[in-house]
Amino acid sequence: MTLVDRWLLPDGVEELLPEQAEQVEHLRRRLLDLYKRWGYELVIPPMLEFTESLLVGLGSDIDLLTFRVTDQLTGRLMGLRADITPQAARIDAHSLKREGPVRLCYAGSVLHTRPKKPLASRSPIQLGAELYGDNSQASDLEIICLMLETLRVAGLSNITLDTGHVGVYQAVVSAAGLSEEQQQRYFDILQRKAAAELEEFVAALSVSEKIAEQLRGLNALHGGSDVLAKGRELFADNDAAVAAIDSLSALHQQLSQRIPELRFYFDLAELRGFHYHTGLVFSALVSEHGQQLASGGRYDDIGKLFGRGRPAIGFSIDLKALISLLPASAATGGVYAPYSDSAEQWQVVQQLRESGERVVSGLPGQSMAGDCDRQLVEENGQWLVKPLG
Repeated sequence: MTLVDRWLLPDGVEELLPEQAEQVEHLRRRLLDLYKRWGYELVIPPMLEFTESLLVGLGSDIDLLTFRVTDQLTGRLMGLRADITPQAARIDAHSLKREGPVRLCYAGSVLHTRPKKPLASRSPIQLGAELYGDNSQASDLEIICLMLETLRVAGLSNITLDTGHVGVYQAVVSAAGLSEEQQQRYFDILQRKAAAELEEFVAALSVSEKIAEQLRGLNALHGGSDVLAKGRELFADNDAAVAAIDSLSALHQQLSQRIPELRFYFDLAELRGFHYHTGLVFSALVSEHGQQLASGGRYDDIGKLFGRGRPAIGFSIDLKALISLLPASAATGGVYAPYSDSAEQWQVVQQLRESGERVVSGLPGQSMAGDCDRQLVEENGQWLVKPLG
């Protein structure tokens, strides 16, 4: 390895330089303060855990994203977290063991063995909120509103909410009596919205024409609110599918009243995170950037794996991706204190810092800190803050 190679970082792994780091940290603090005002308590799960607790029941997606290491103390396999949501579920189910609703939030780095999508970071800073112990639509509404408020506080507008419900898919495959292998293929086709392949798949099944129509039709149920009416008509004889669609309709009505400017997109075949989501799934997109920024859903089954099943819903967002859409932060400015051994100057500097000012103390031979917009000047035995120039 050459001297130059030693400075290279792995693909998809970034460092944040001062300006970016300041912007990320400032936003992290603002958002965690927001969550606190909504009643969410901060937790800080460990970066790594034994794989038995980190990956249990979460499906192949998280498993493939997780780096593994061997614990030198026990010889057991450990994983570097790829998602904080399961850790928060463990804390609620096993560590806290509270009754009634519990609201938790978090912010921390996660690591991925591969990018989740092209050009995505493999070292995101995941921030999110989770609500446990309640399975009503009030919880769904609260979490989605908090996610949208997160983006608003960050400075983004023109948000589109993309919603779906895995209950629709589950009801359709159950009525069709698909085998595990058939379900996996159907799932893959829906994810890719491969219409020609879907026709071939359905034609090979031994199902009624009505079931075949529903299997084909699910793939096309995405778009505006009219999708919900089309879904009710298509699945009129499937009570479970209609119930899931009705819950989306009620949510749409409530959100429209709270946030009239919100844009909606419905995808009844949306199966992102299907392996551990159990109902509503949603994401927020910024129209002008065409990017999915935040996502979440209901995952009522994970707590059982830690000894206490609890209803759960939450969302998460990558702070690095969020910052990339925001304008660069303005220069921080500050006060430059020229090098001096004066005790009086030191006292003034400390008083300024305690009042919230940023003060850069000069070093011997240093003329000025380039990012300061004021300086500390001695006049008539007093140290005064003066504008530069």
